[in-house]
Amino acid sequence: MLDQTEHILRQLIGFPTVSADSNLELIHYVASLLEDVGAKIELQHDATRKKANLFATIGPDIAGGIVLSGHSDVVPVSDQNWRTDPFTLEKEDGRYYGRGTCDMKGFIAATLAMAPTFAAHQLKRPIHFAFTYDEEVGCLGAQDLVQILGHRPHLPAAAIVGEPTDMKIVEGHKGCCEYSVYFEGHAGHGSMPDHGVNAAEYATRYVSKLLELREALKGRAPKDSPFDPPWTTINVGRIEGGTAHNVICNHAEVDWEMRPIAQDDADWVNGILQSFCQDDLLPNMRKIWPDSNITTRTIGEVIGLTPLRSNEARDIVVALTGSNDSHFVPFGTEAGLFQELGIATIVCGPGSIEQAHKADEFLEIGQLKQCLTMLDKLAHSMKAA
Repeated sequence: MLDQTEHILRQLIGFPTVSADSNLELIHYVASLLEDVGAKIELQHDATRKKANLFATIGPDIAGGIVLSGHSDVVPVSDQNWRTDPFTLEKEDGRYYGRGTCDMKGFIAATLAMAPTFAAHQLKRPIHFAFTYDEEVGCLGAQDLVQILGHRPHLPAAAIVGEPTDMKIVEGHKGCCEYSVYFEGHAGHGSMPDHGVNAAEYATRYVSKLLELREALKGRAPKDSPFDPPWTTINVGRIEGGTAHNVICNHAEVDWEMRPIAQDDADWVNGILQSFCQDDLLPNMRKIWPDSNITTRTIGEVIGLTPLRSNEARDIVVALTGSNDSHFVPFGTEAGLFQELGIATIVCGPGSIEQAHKADEFLEIGQLKQCLTMLDKLAHSMKAA
């Protein structure tokens, strides 16, 4: 089974599915593998028709199925110093190297390699495969997918999201909110700063407010917070603006993200920022140039995964792996979107998040073997009596 998984993983890594680009070649390849074993295939395209989610089912058309979920997109490799071609799978010293090996094409390859085993059994409950686009830029594909699933009469009962967790069971993580803020000022000569509206300066004041809020959020952390760090975090990812040393900058952009542990924190931060822009920054900008503006674009607001006392997905994976420890992580996944539908959800997959998004990303082969063992046990546990 490992050889077949490696073969599939090699093909998946060969598709350079960076979020900015199409994922259709990969999705069509995956669809062909699942069609070959008799799975029912559904594709859901985005508005551009250049990307798609895949939702496939093996087994009876009834409620109560188990979803194996993964995202098809990967982060860029630009400005990273790779030893090898990031889109060619390399095997070395017990590891698979390549962009997406751990985040998260390794899990997808394992589920696809196990598909014939699932199909060979007469399953008492369906197995669903959910592979999405644009997770890395706001979980856009998953948000579209759950809208469709939510209107179906046969809702799955449990979901395993195969993000890299070292095959540990993760039952809670923070949310993820991503924003881009655009500042429109008025250009002029740098020798006369009072005659223009310097968008870069107002963007700087906005970033200063973000940093102030980031410190304040530390004081809002619950005493029993299971996360590390235990508070809601803010990160400034990109600042851009201006054209030359002696030109007043008339346009600037700020990309930032927030990882809330609770919706109250997100509402608090966004409320303060809205007031800061409307009551402070904009009035001062428009005193000089009435057409000045600040626009916030929401890239994605994805809820976290809330730990629940009763969780069938957790119980299933505990039974399959023999591990009854549960963990919490600071990074976000699509898991909360499934949970919001009423689907019991956990995160468990091969690889370490420490390797994700880095040059020379790798997946330990031993971790992939553990994943295959878990999925094989799942297949046998789903056999009809």
